[in-house]
Amino acid sequence: MKHFRIVDQEYAERKGMKRTIAITNQKGGVGKTTTSINLAASLTDAGKKVLVVDVDPQGNTTSGFGVNKDEIENTIYELLLGECEIQDCICRSVYKNLDLIPSNVNLSGAEIELISMDKREYLLKNAIQKIRDQYDFILMDCPPSLNMLTVNALTAADTVLVPIQCEYYALEGLTQLIQTIELVQKGLNPDLKIEGVVFTMYDARTNLSLEVVENVKDNLNQKIYRTIIPRNIRLAEAPSHGMPVTEYDPKSAGALAYKKLAKEIIRRKFKD
Repeated sequence: MKHFRIVDQEYAERKGMKRTIAITNQKGGVGKTTTSINLAASLTDAGKKVLVVDVDPQGNTTSGFGVNKDEIENTIYELLLGECEIQDCICRSVYKNLDLIPSNVNLSGAEIELISMDKREYLLKNAIQKIRDQYDFILMDCPPSLNMLTVNALTAADTVLVPIQCEYYALEGLTQLIQTIELVQKGLNPDLKIEGVVFTMYDARTNLSLEVVENVKDNLNQKIYRTIIPRNIRLAEAPSHGMPVTEYDPKSAGALAYKKLAKEIIRRKFKD
Protein backbone atom coordinates (compact mmCIF):
# COMPACT_ATOMS: atom_id res chain seq x y z
CA MET A 1 0.00 0.00 0.00
CA LYS A 2 2.84 2.34 0.85
CA HIS A 3 4.29 1.83 -2.64
CA PHE A 4 1.05 2.93 -4.27
CA ARG A 5 0.87 6.06 -2.11
CA ILE A 6 4.39 7.00 -3.22
CA VAL A 7 3.47 6.47 -6.88
CA ASP A 8 0.29 8.53 -6.45
CA GLN A 9 2.28 11.30 -4.79
CA GLU A 10 4.83 11.33 -7.60
CA TYR A 11 2.03 11.46 -10.17
CA ALA A 12 0.38 14.36 -8.34
CA GLU A 13 3.68 16.25 -8.24
CA ARG A 14 4.26 15.73 -11.96
CA LYS A 15 0.71 16.83 -12.73
CA GLY A 16 1.08 19.88 -10.51
CA MET A 17 4.22 20.95 -12.35
CA LYS A 18 2.43 21.02 -15.70
CA ARG A 19 1.59 24.52 -16.82
CA THR A 20 0.68 26.74 -19.71
CA ILE A 21 2.88 29.86 -19.90
CA ALA A 22 2.16 33.02 -21.87
CA ILE A 23 5.40 34.76 -22.82
CA THR A 24 4.51 38.39 -23.25
CA ASN A 25 5.59 42.01 -23.10
CA GLN A 26 3.91 44.63 -25.26
CA LYS A 27 7.30 46.25 -25.80
CA GLY A 28 8.87 44.84 -28.97
CA GLY A 29 12.41 43.56 -29.30
CA VAL A 30 12.75 42.21 -25.77
CA GLY A 31 13.36 38.58 -26.69
CA LYS A 32 9.88 37.02 -26.49
CA THR A 33 10.33 34.85 -29.56
CA THR A 34 13.94 33.99 -28.74
CA THR A 35 12.80 32.96 -25.27
CA SER A 36 9.83 30.96 -26.59
CA ILE A 37 11.99 28.96 -28.99
CA ASN A 38 15.00 28.33 -26.79
CA LEU A 39 13.22 27.84 -23.48
CA ALA A 40 10.94 25.31 -25.18
CA ALA A 41 13.90 23.44 -26.67
CA SER A 42 15.71 23.50 -23.33
CA LEU A 43 12.66 22.09 -21.56
CA THR A 44 12.59 19.17 -24.00
CA ASP A 45 16.32 18.65 -23.47
CA ALA A 46 15.42 18.29 -19.79
CA GLY A 47 13.00 15.50 -20.67
CA LYS A 48 9.73 17.45 -20.85
CA LYS A 49 7.05 17.17 -23.53
CA VAL A 50 6.39 20.68 -24.88
CA LEU A 51 3.89 22.42 -27.16
CA VAL A 52 4.73 25.87 -28.50
CA VAL A 53 1.84 28.06 -29.67
CA ASP A 54 2.79 30.91 -32.01
CA VAL A 55 0.25 33.65 -31.26
CA ASP A 56 2.14 36.35 -33.19
CA PRO A 57 1.08 37.15 -36.79
CA GLN A 58 4.76 37.67 -37.66
CA GLY A 59 5.21 33.91 -37.29
CA ASN A 60 8.85 34.20 -36.24
CA THR A 61 8.58 31.38 -33.74
CA THR A 62 7.20 29.20 -36.52
CA SER A 63 10.07 29.93 -38.90
CA GLY A 64 12.51 29.72 -35.99
CA PHE A 65 11.74 26.02 -35.78
CA GLY A 66 12.36 25.58 -39.51
CA VAL A 67 8.68 25.47 -40.49
CA ASN A 68 7.70 27.29 -43.69
CA LYS A 69 4.88 29.48 -42.42
CA ASP A 70 3.65 30.25 -45.94
CA GLU A 71 3.02 26.62 -46.84
CA ILE A 72 0.92 25.54 -43.87
CA GLU A 73 -2.72 24.64 -44.43
CA ASN A 74 -3.94 24.99 -40.84
CA THR A 75 -2.55 27.50 -38.35
CA ILE A 76 -3.72 29.14 -35.13
CA TYR A 77 -5.75 31.49 -37.36
CA GLU A 78 -7.94 28.65 -38.65
CA LEU A 79 -8.13 27.27 -35.11
CA LEU A 80 -9.44 30.51 -33.58
CA LEU A 81 -12.02 30.94 -36.36
CA GLY A 82 -13.28 27.38 -35.85
CA GLU A 83 -12.18 26.23 -39.31
CA CYS A 84 -10.14 23.31 -37.95
CA GLU A 85 -9.67 21.26 -34.79
CA ILE A 86 -6.57 21.75 -32.68
CA GLN A 87 -5.21 18.32 -33.68
CA ASP A 88 -5.32 19.44 -37.32
CA CYS A 89 -3.03 22.43 -36.85
CA ILE A 90 -0.31 20.87 -34.68
CA CYS A 91 3.03 20.37 -36.44
CA ARG A 92 4.44 17.27 -34.79
CA SER A 93 8.05 16.85 -33.68
CA VAL A 94 9.51 20.06 -35.10
CA TYR A 95 12.22 19.47 -32.51
CA LYS A 96 12.76 16.47 -30.29
CA ASN A 97 9.72 15.94 -28.08
CA LEU A 98 8.34 19.32 -29.19
CA ASP A 99 5.19 20.15 -31.16
CA LEU A 100 4.15 23.49 -32.64
CA ILE A 101 0.93 25.31 -33.45
CA PRO A 102 2.15 27.63 -36.23
CA SER A 103 1.20 31.14 -37.24
CA ASN A 104 1.51 33.34 -40.30
CA VAL A 105 0.40 36.75 -41.55
CA ASN A 106 -3.23 35.60 -41.87
CA LEU A 107 -3.49 35.95 -38.10
CA SER A 108 -3.19 39.74 -38.41
CA GLY A 109 -6.82 39.83 -39.57
CA ALA A 110 -8.12 37.79 -36.66
CA GLU A 111 -8.57 40.82 -34.40
CA ILE A 112 -11.39 42.17 -36.57
CA GLU A 113 -12.91 38.76 -37.33
CA LEU A 114 -13.08 37.82 -33.66
CA ILE A 115 -15.14 40.90 -32.69
CA SER A 116 -18.46 39.28 -33.57
CA MET A 117 -17.67 35.87 -32.06
CA ASP A 118 -19.28 34.73 -28.83
CA LYS A 119 -16.90 34.36 -25.85
CA ARG A 120 -14.01 35.30 -28.10
CA GLU A 121 -11.60 35.66 -25.14
CA TYR A 122 -11.90 31.92 -24.41
CA LEU A 123 -11.33 30.52 -27.92
CA LEU A 124 -7.70 29.54 -27.38
CA LYS A 125 -8.32 28.25 -23.85
CA ASN A 126 -11.17 26.01 -25.01
CA ALA A 127 -9.01 24.59 -27.79
CA ILE A 128 -5.95 23.97 -25.60
CA GLN A 129 -7.99 22.20 -22.93
CA LYS A 130 -8.60 19.38 -25.41
CA ILE A 131 -4.91 18.46 -25.57
CA ARG A 132 -3.63 19.94 -22.30
CA ASP A 133 -2.82 16.63 -20.64
CA GLN A 134 -0.54 15.57 -23.51
CA TYR A 135 2.17 18.09 -22.55
CA ASP A 136 4.26 19.03 -19.53
CA PHE A 137 4.59 22.64 -20.71
CA ILE A 138 2.70 24.74 -23.25
CA LEU A 139 4.47 27.99 -24.18
CA MET A 140 2.63 30.75 -26.02
CA ASP A 141 4.60 33.44 -27.86
CA CYS A 142 2.40 36.55 -27.75
CA PRO A 143 2.44 39.55 -30.11
CA PRO A 144 4.07 42.81 -28.95
CA SER A 145 0.72 44.43 -28.14
CA LEU A 146 -2.11 44.02 -25.65
CA ASN A 147 -4.75 42.97 -28.19
CA MET A 148 -7.38 40.22 -28.37
CA LEU A 149 -4.74 37.64 -29.31
CA THR A 150 -2.76 38.44 -26.15
CA VAL A 151 -5.95 38.38 -24.07
CA ASN A 152 -6.72 34.92 -25.49
CA ALA A 153 -3.29 33.72 -24.46
CA LEU A 154 -3.59 35.22 -20.96
CA THR A 155 -7.00 33.64 -20.53
CA ALA A 156 -5.61 30.25 -21.54
CA ALA A 157 -2.45 30.52 -19.41
CA ASP A 158 -1.62 29.38 -15.92
CA THR A 159 1.24 31.86 -15.65
CA VAL A 160 2.86 34.80 -17.45
CA LEU A 161 6.59 35.01 -18.18
CA VAL A 162 7.82 38.53 -18.95
CA PRO A 163 11.13 38.98 -20.79
CA ILE A 164 12.73 42.36 -20.07
CA GLN A 165 15.59 43.69 -22.16
CA CYS A 166 18.54 45.12 -20.24
CA GLU A 167 18.21 48.62 -21.67
CA TYR A 168 17.38 52.08 -20.34
CA TYR A 169 13.60 51.97 -20.79
CA ALA A 170 13.21 48.45 -19.43
CA LEU A 171 10.31 49.34 -17.14
CA GLU A 172 8.47 51.32 -19.82
CA GLY A 173 5.01 49.87 -20.34
CA LEU A 174 5.48 47.16 -17.73
CA THR A 175 2.95 48.84 -15.43
CA GLN A 176 0.37 48.67 -18.20
CA LEU A 177 1.11 44.98 -18.76
CA ILE A 178 0.67 44.21 -15.06
CA GLN A 179 -2.63 46.16 -15.07
CA THR A 180 -3.81 44.10 -18.05
CA ILE A 181 -2.88 40.89 -16.25
CA GLU A 182 -4.85 42.08 -13.20
CA LEU A 183 -7.89 42.81 -15.41
CA VAL A 184 -7.69 39.34 -16.91
CA GLN A 185 -7.43 37.88 -13.40
CA LYS A 186 -10.58 39.74 -12.33
CA GLY A 187 -12.72 39.08 -15.36
CA LEU A 188 -11.47 36.09 -17.32
CA ASN A 189 -8.86 33.97 -15.54
CA PRO A 190 -8.82 34.31 -11.73
CA ASP A 191 -6.13 31.62 -11.39
CA LEU A 192 -3.60 33.46 -13.59
CA LYS A 193 -0.26 34.11 -11.89
CA ILE A 194 2.88 35.94 -12.91
CA GLU A 195 5.49 33.27 -13.57
CA GLY A 196 8.22 35.85 -13.28
CA VAL A 197 10.55 38.20 -15.09
CA VAL A 198 13.60 37.11 -17.06
CA PHE A 199 16.30 39.56 -18.12
CA THR A 200 17.45 39.28 -21.74
CA MET A 201 20.19 40.79 -23.93
CA TYR A 202 22.48 41.35 -20.95
CA ASP A 203 25.85 42.85 -21.87
CA ALA A 204 28.38 42.27 -19.09
CA ARG A 205 30.72 44.83 -20.68
CA THR A 206 28.42 47.75 -19.88
CA ASN A 207 27.45 49.29 -16.58
CA LEU A 208 24.00 50.02 -18.02
CA SER A 209 22.93 46.36 -18.06
CA LEU A 210 23.86 45.95 -14.41
CA GLU A 211 22.09 49.20 -13.50
CA VAL A 212 18.91 48.09 -15.30
CA VAL A 213 18.89 44.75 -13.47
CA GLU A 214 19.29 46.45 -10.11
CA ASN A 215 16.68 49.10 -10.96
CA VAL A 216 14.07 46.50 -11.92
CA LYS A 217 14.79 44.45 -8.81
CA ASP A 218 14.31 47.55 -6.66
CA ASN A 219 11.07 48.67 -8.35
CA LEU A 220 9.30 45.49 -9.39
CA ASN A 221 7.56 43.40 -6.77
CA GLN A 222 7.57 40.22 -8.84
CA LYS A 223 9.45 36.94 -9.07
CA ILE A 224 12.72 37.56 -10.94
CA TYR A 225 14.57 34.56 -12.29
CA ARG A 226 18.23 34.32 -11.36
CA THR A 227 19.20 33.24 -14.85
CA ILE A 228 20.04 36.22 -17.07
CA ILE A 229 20.13 35.73 -20.84
CA PRO A 230 23.25 37.33 -22.35
CA ARG A 231 23.52 39.22 -25.59
CA ASN A 232 24.92 36.45 -27.78
CA ILE A 233 25.65 36.26 -31.51
CA ARG A 234 24.66 32.57 -31.67
CA LEU A 235 21.19 33.44 -30.37
CA ALA A 236 20.83 35.92 -33.22
CA GLU A 237 22.12 33.50 -35.86
CA ALA A 238 20.13 30.39 -34.92
CA PRO A 239 16.68 31.48 -36.27
CA SER A 240 18.06 31.98 -39.79
CA HIS A 241 19.02 28.30 -39.71
CA GLY A 242 15.57 27.28 -38.50
CA MET A 243 16.72 25.76 -35.24
CA PRO A 244 17.02 26.58 -31.53
CA VAL A 245 20.41 27.75 -30.31
CA THR A 246 20.57 24.59 -28.19
CA GLU A 247 20.89 22.67 -31.47
CA TYR A 248 22.74 25.29 -33.52
CA ASP A 249 25.49 25.78 -30.93
CA PRO A 250 24.73 23.86 -27.72
CA LYS A 251 27.89 25.10 -26.00
CA SER A 252 27.27 28.80 -26.64
CA ALA A 253 26.57 31.19 -23.79
CA GLY A 254 23.00 31.66 -25.04
CA ALA A 255 22.28 27.94 -25.12
CA LEU A 256 23.71 27.39 -21.66
CA ALA A 257 21.67 30.28 -20.26
CA TYR A 258 18.37 28.95 -21.59
CA LYS A 259 19.15 25.47 -20.29
CA LYS A 260 19.74 27.02 -16.88
CA LEU A 261 16.48 28.99 -17.11
CA ALA A 262 14.58 25.81 -18.03
CA LYS A 263 15.88 24.09 -14.91
CA GLU A 264 14.78 27.06 -12.79
CA ILE A 265 11.30 26.99 -14.28
CA ILE A 266 10.98 23.23 -13.81
CA ARG A 267 11.98 23.54 -10.17
CA ARG A 268 9.46 26.27 -9.44
CA LYS A 269 6.28 24.89 -7.96
CA PHE A 270 3.07 25.90 -9.71
CA LYS A 271 1.42 26.98 -6.46
CA ASP A 272 4.13 29.58 -5.70
